[in-house]
Amino acid sequence: MLWRWWLWLLLCMAWAVPAGAQTPAQPSCAPRILSVHAQPTTGEGPPPADANAGDWTAVQLPDQWQRRWPDHDGAVWYRMDWQLDCLDADAPIALAVDYMVMAGAVYLNQDLLWRDQHLQEPLSRSWNLPRYALLPTSALRPGLNHIWVRVHGLAAQTPGLGGVHLGDPTTLYQRHTQRWWNQRTLPIANLMVSGVLGTLFLCAWLLRRSHTVYGWYAFNCACWVLFTANMLATEAWPYPGTMAMARANLLLFVLFCFSYCLFTWRYGAQRFPRVECALWWVTSLSCACAALVPDTLLPVLSPVTQLFLLIALVNSLQFPFHAWRTRKLTDLVYALCLLVCMAAGLHDMALLMHWTQGAPWIPYTALLTMLALSVMLGREVTRNMQRVEGFNQELTESVSQACTELSHTLEREHQLALRHSRLQERMQLTHDLHDSLGGALVRSIAYVQQAPQPLPNTQILSMLKLMRDDLRQMIDHSTSSQAEVPATPVAWAAPLRHRFMGLFDALDIASHWLIPAHWQQPPTALQCLNLARVAEESLTNVLKHSQATEVYIELLQPWPQTLLLRVRDNGVGFDVAAVHQHSLGVGMRSMRARLERFQGGLQIQSAPGATIIEAQLQLQACAASAPSPAAPQAQQALSADRPPR
Repeated sequence: MLWRWWLWLLLCMAWAVPAGAQTPAQPSCAPRILSVHAQPTTGEGPPPADANAGDWTAVQLPDQWQRRWPDHDGAVWYRMDWQLDCLDADAPIALAVDYMVMAGAVYLNQDLLWRDQHLQEPLSRSWNLPRYALLPTSALRPGLNHIWVRVHGLAAQTPGLGGVHLGDPTTLYQRHTQRWWNQRTLPIANLMVSGVLGTLFLCAWLLRRSHTVYGWYAFNCACWVLFTANMLATEAWPYPGTMAMARANLLLFVLFCFSYCLFTWRYGAQRFPRVECALWWVTSLSCACAALVPDTLLPVLSPVTQLFLLIALVNSLQFPFHAWRTRKLTDLVYALCLLVCMAAGLHDMALLMHWTQGAPWIPYTALLTMLALSVMLGREVTRNMQRVEGFNQELTESVSQACTELSHTLEREHQLALRHSRLQERMQLTHDLHDSLGGALVRSIAYVQQAPQPLPNTQILSMLKLMRDDLRQMIDHSTSSQAEVPATPVAWAAPLRHRFMGLFDALDIASHWLIPAHWQQPPTALQCLNLARVAEESLTNVLKHSQATEVYIELLQPWPQTLLLRVRDNGVGFDVAAVHQHSLGVGMRSMRARLERFQGGLQIQSAPGATIIEAQLQLQACAASAPSPAAPQAQQALSADRPPR
């Protein structure tokens, strides 16, 4: 849509040019310019009373007086003599002045028509300001008349007077309007467009620092805007004087040519390291000279302007060859713009040197060049955005595909977790059946085998009810997570003692229960249950395999967060290494698995006459307060005998 905006802007500019009124009939009394003379003067004041007094020099307009008076700073009177054959109130006469360098005042005979605000330093700037006025009939006289123009300027700034025209108001107004369009309106539009484009590409560069072409284009536009603003200014403000403004113009021109070269190289993806380094040095030195030399030596720096003009011209000639080699659309369009600008520059230089007549072309070609560059750079921005959008689309599709694959993977992981959970439940159930119901069956079988005579039905029924109670307890503990913790270690050991004491007595095995009276730090319900299962499995192994006559069951709490169960017997023992080599039995695997589930451990030592099984559990640390001091290791002997130490 950018090209439509540009087209609309150009059409508005074209419509803004006044069409001019219908040309009236040619007046009967036309002024005839006889001659133009010039004479240096000092100070301000009205025109000389005697037009022939003084040393007047015949000149042709436009005129630059430094060619005639090279070192003259100040004012020069220009006198234009013209003949009016008759006075006709219905046929007014118009006056048009193309420019004055730098400031001045215009008189008709002895009457002031207009003057600039500042005729002393800092001088007003009328060099780019065409003037138009209708001559007052009251100041005209039949015969010889004079147009006096006093121009104030400095020799270093090519002072002088542009064309001065008398004649038909309609014709001169059309001419004045065209000059105003070329010298004021079009440059102002150029300045505004350059400022807008420079700001847009400055924002683009700030968002993407790697695109240096945008930054150099923005800097080039900024230099051009400031340089053009100085050209259009009618007063020296904010500079203290004319020479300070000339110094600023020189700096801006050097920086403009410098940034133009770097932008061109970045735009065409050209790299000239040595040339760039040399250009940096030349630019830095030129800027230092332009900023530091005294005002009296500033005219000596005119070769600097010519040098950078030559650098810009060489760069403009080099780039079309580069574009012809690359055959890229963006390079070809920019190369064509450069060639058009060079042709316009040559044409305007011919106008400046008064070799030809016509309107300047640079303002038009500058707008067209900026239009083409903005379209090309906008095209690059659009292509980058399309690449980003394409990447975002690919990224979205990749993320969607990855999410789908992850969903399938998580589903598979979930199924595996379910299978693993079922397997764990089966293993847990196997261990619980082996440790509780299996132990009860082993005890019952051992009791029946050791009975001297057949047991009565009531006793067998009691044994079956006991196994039923064990099964019910196992189910209750397996399905409930809210089981209560025994109040004391004695309450925890009571069911174990009740189950095994009858068998121990029947098999003539002396049992010794060493249990503390209180918990230093109570375990959880699941820890109590698992420790009870470990104790059941250990005592069942004593009944099945040890042939022991004494067994010791000890529950210790050496530290508040450590619970230790030790089961010792004086049986025949077994080969621990052989049991490990055959991957342990079901009961020992069950004990070890239960303890490891709670970060515990199982220690087994066995020899003839001494087998020790130690189960250790790590309790959860108390978060409410620091560990309490160890309680007295008061132990309640459930049997009169104590084991040897």
